Parts: sequence; structure tokens; C-alpha cells
Amino acid sequence: MQVFSTADVRNVALLGHGHSGKTSLTAALLHRAGATARLLKVDEGNTVTDYDEEEIARKMTISTGIAACVWKKTKLNLIDTPGYNPFLHDARAALAAADAALIVIDAASGIGISTHKLWRYAEELNLPVAFVINKLDRERASFSSVVEAIRSAWGHMAVPVQLPVGAEKNLTGIVDLIRMAGIPPEMEEEAKQAHETLVEAVAEGKDQLMEEFFSTGTIGLEHIISGLAEEMRERRIFPILSVSSTRNLGTELLADFIVEVMPAPKTSTEPVSVFVFKTAVDPAAGRVTYFKVMSGTLKEDAHLRNLRSGSDERLAHLSVPFGKAQQAAPEIRTGDIGVVTKLKDTGTGDTLGSTPDAVPFPAFRPPEPSVSYAVTAKSRNDENRLSPALAKILEEDIALRFFRDEGTNEYLLAGNGVAHLEVVVSRLKRRYGVEVELQSPKIPYRETVRAAATAQGRHKKQSGGHGQFGDCHITIEPASRGAGFEFVNRIFGGAIPKQFIPAVEKGIYEAAQRGFLAGYPVVDFRVTLTDGSYHDVDSSEMAFKLAGRKAFRAAMESARPAILEPIMKVEVVAPVEFAGDLMSDFSGRRGRISGTNLNGSMQTIHALVPMSEMLSYGEDLTSQTQGRGSFHMEFDSYDYVPPTHTAKIIATAKTPVHADEEA
Repeated sequence: MQVFSTADVRNVALLGHGHSGKTSLTAALLHRAGATARLLKVDEGNTVTDYDEEEIARKMTISTGIAACVWKKTKLNLIDTPGYNPFLHDARAALAAADAALIVIDAASGIGISTHKLWRYAEELNLPVAFVINKLDRERASFSSVVEAIRSAWGHMAVPVQLPVGAEKNLTGIVDLIRMAGIPPEMEEEAKQAHETLVEAVAEGKDQLMEEFFSTGTIGLEHIISGLAEEMRERRIFPILSVSSTRNLGTELLADFIVEVMPAPKTSTEPVSVFVFKTAVDPAAGRVTYFKVMSGTLKEDAHLRNLRSGSDERLAHLSVPFGKAQQAAPEIRTGDIGVVTKLKDTGTGDTLGSTPDAVPFPAFRPPEPSVSYAVTAKSRNDENRLSPALAKILEEDIALRFFRDEGTNEYLLAGNGVAHLEVVVSRLKRRYGVEVELQSPKIPYRETVRAAATAQGRHKKQSGGHGQFGDCHITIEPASRGAGFEFVNRIFGGAIPKQFIPAVEKGIYEAAQRGFLAGYPVVDFRVTLTDGSYHDVDSSEMAFKLAGRKAFRAAMESARPAILEPIMKVEVVAPVEFAGDLMSDFSGRRGRISGTNLNGSMQTIHALVPMSEMLSYGEDLTSQTQGRGSFHMEFDSYDYVPPTHTAKIIATAKTPVHADEEA
């Protein structure tokens, strides 16, 4: 592909709820621009931007796809993003490469549940936004209803710049309100009124344009386009366009609009720097890095420094993305999007610069995972290949976490919902031949004591020859939360020889790790060794270790043992209209509200909730808030489990904890 100057590039992200038609609209624009020989279709599994095997199988966008085309000597980088909640983090990361966004809305289904969150993403980055009402040929499609819903949600400065001619199967064309073209006789009055509304919005606040409008009843075409571009760039106008992507109707006007109204990237005279907004791993090509040139002109075989790691990277075989394919480019200029393979130490969110004093660009921090599942390989062969396969998937998806839970010794895979993790499981099998199972994670319960108690542990065994003898007296008592295990030696006068005292401590510690009530480690207790006795011949470290175990178990009988559960600090952000129901829901989860904050139309709720009550919260929150809520969760502390729940935990415990282990 030829090299384009910054002024001749448009980086446009297509945002919208799943199945609003972003991928089919991308396909229609590519075909209209001559980049594909025919109109490719999602149902046929052959679109340029949904090329992953999971996307084809599920007929949905899971990760961002990018494809470039040329329209009227301008390069359009079309960034097709996911629209379902578990994958929205990928859309947010890709917005770092965009200079404007098209929010795509299904004319029949209306504003989908993810649309509000995607709007907020664009708002956070101060991106210009236009709405595209798609699928106007569908049954029950209603342009006017969707316009009303848009204006109700985002204000009266959402203004149509096009009108559909006809509706549903009778859709025949699109009226261009900017040029007042394509108007059938029966729509002349409607188009005239809509044109006046558009012109008023463009002229509002601009004295010269207002004078022109009042004197002539309109403003010149050049002023409409330049005024609309300025107002959109400053987020004072949000144009509304009309298309049918499956019939490729309205895409020519949309492409014109992108070229004429949407902003080009910002220019820069700084030395070369690039920002990585997406990473993919191709089984054949290895690591594939997608980047935007933030300053300077990137040339073939450039050497840039990774500002995070400090390593030197050679960018060979520069290309521009066209879905999975890549088109070679001799150089890539400021504002344009490129792709390169085989970088050795660069990932999503990294900045590469040509000078030592280059400043890194802010990276998107993905949301904390909302759900974790234990991962178990189905066979020993799968187990051996699991870690390297998962490492490649983790490179691609910055919202995934894979870690070992120190409390339960399980390996956990964490992500943005069950659907997110199911895609990972399927990719492991399809790409790498690794089969795993997901299971609900164990809760890392702990046990503790609530009262002081004393006990004797005596181990005596005679079986011919040397016997075994160890005897100790201990006091067990509660310690402060988080203290763990404290051992105090109060032996005086040699009741137990010094060399055997560590064995008593070890025996107590090992018994505590096995638990008493339900097999969970006992924590936050103090043991004082007060007395004991020994035998000159039969005493040994093993005998005193077993005596320590017996003393611990005997003391626990009277120490009012209890189970502790992890309490999570939870922060939920959702529209204020859901706040009451969400707080009631926390009460049903044994949670305690610790505070609330109101920020515009969004309510933040802070709560402390047991981990066991939060395992499915991500899915539940999506359902309760129509996909408009998000949450963050982190460990806070341990607290006592209520008696009713304690009985259930003990009843379901699998590990026998009272067996006499003297071997």
C-alpha cells in the first residue's frame, strides 16, 4: 500500500453492542472502496476483520480487527471492535489508535446494553462520536425511534445528517441532508426541516454563520462541512447517519462523511515514537504487534527502544493490517496504523521511542477480572503443554490472569465472565491441542480459635528395642487477626531437652496446616509450651513431633474452634437508577455497604462482601444493570463464618481431619 501523509489518514473505531452490525458495516465499506472483490458476510464466515476461528464459529467479534482501504485518496483505517460485555476491554484498548468513533446501533433492536459503556470509553478519551443507525432494512426497523432514544440518552446535539428513504424491506435510499441530495418528492418537506435543524446546530454559537443562516435561510456547503467537522471534533455535535450494511446502502455517503468531517490524526514534529495497542499470536508468524505511529516517520528496519523494558527492538518488514493479512509498507507516517512481527520484548500498552528522553504514552489498564475458575488439564500431556499455550493467549488478552492460589494450591484462570473463559478453553483446544476443564474455585477458608485452652500431648509406643516417648503440655489462645502462628517456649529446668522443642513446634504447625474442623489451615493463634517430660533412651524428635500434634488436637477440642472466610472489598459503578437494587442485592449476599459516591448519573457503591457470595457476581451484575455496571474486587480481611454456614462447610469438607497420623 502507498504511503499516506497524516492529513490523509482517518482512524475510525466502530463501536456498538454485539450484533449491531459493526463487522458487516466494515465489510460493506471495504467492498464499497474496492478493497474486496465482493461483499463479504458474517454468516459465511469470510469477513476480513472476524477471521479468528472462535469468531467464525460463534458469529461474533471477540477481539479487535483492523482493515485499511482508500476512499477519495484518503486512507481509512477501520477498527472493528467487540460489542459484548466480556470482551469490551479489547475495544477500550483499541481506542488508543482511534481519532474518532462510529457508534453503530441496530435500527430494530435499538440501543444495546453495551452501548452506554462504549460511549463512556469514547468520552474518557475525548473522541469525536457519530452514530450510525444500521440494519434499516430489517423488519420493525425504526429510524425515528432510535433517533429519539439517542437524543434521550445523549442530548439534543445528536443531530441527523441523513434520512432513510422508506423502511424495512421498502428501504430504497438515503437522503443526504448536508448536500440536500437523494430526496424523493414525498420527503421534500421533511428533508427541509431536518436540514434546517442541522444547519442551526452547526451555526449555533458562531456569529458569522448565524448571520449567514438568518439572511439566506441556510449556510454554504463548505461552511456546513467545516462547521460540522469543528463541532464534532470538539464534541458539541454528534451526527446521526443511516445505512444498511447487508445491502451496502448508504456506505458511499458514510465513507464521504468519514473523509470530509471526521478528524485526521494530530501531526507531530517529534522524533519517532509508536504506541502498541494490540498484540496477537499467530501459530506460524509468532507475535504480531499492532501499533500507531505517534510521532515522526517510521522506516523499515528502524531500531527503537522499549520504554518499559529498556530493550532494543528492530522493526523489520513493516506492514499495514488488512484483517489477518498484512500489506507491506516501506514507511509509516505520524498518525497511521502499522503492524510488525517478531518483536522480542514488546506487549500491549508499550511505547517504543527513538530517543532516550522519549515519554511513554499512557496505557489502558484493563478492569480487574470478575470471575475466576480452577483450571485442570485433562491428561498429563495436556498438563505439560498448558503453561506455554496459556502464555501465548495471555499475550493477546490483557484482561486475563493465570495464577496459583496460595491458599488452595489451585491454578486459577480469571477473566471478565464465564463466556470469556470459555473462549480461552476453546482456543487452547483449537490452536494448541490442549484440553482443560474449568471448575468453580475453592474458597480459601481458614480456621482459628476463639478461647484459650490447655492440653497434654503424650506419645508412647513400645514395640521391642527402643520405644518412642514424647510428652508436652501446651496452652493455646487466640492471637490478633493476621498474626498467623506464634510459638512461645516456657520450658524451664530441662523438662524437655532443648533439641526436642523445635520438634514440638513443628508437630503443632503441621497439625494446624491440616485443620481441625474442615481441613483448612488454623491461623491467628498462639501456643505456649509450658511443661513436659522425656525418656533418656526412647525420646526422639519424631516422638515429640507426634506429641505436639496430639496436644494441638486435644487443645482444639476446648478452644472454641471457628471457620474464617475471606471478605472482599467491592466497588461497583452503575447508573444511579440501579443503586437501590444493587445495595439490596449486597444485603442478600451477607454484604455490608461501607459508602457511596455520586458522579453525575453514575453511582459508586463500596461494600464488604464474603468471597463465597461473589463467585458469580460478574454475570449477575450484567443482568441487573443491563450490562451498564462494572465492578472491582480485592481481598480485604478474614472474618468469622456464621454458624449456619459453618455447618455447611464442615458437612461438605472432603478431607478427614481427625485421623490419627502417627506414621
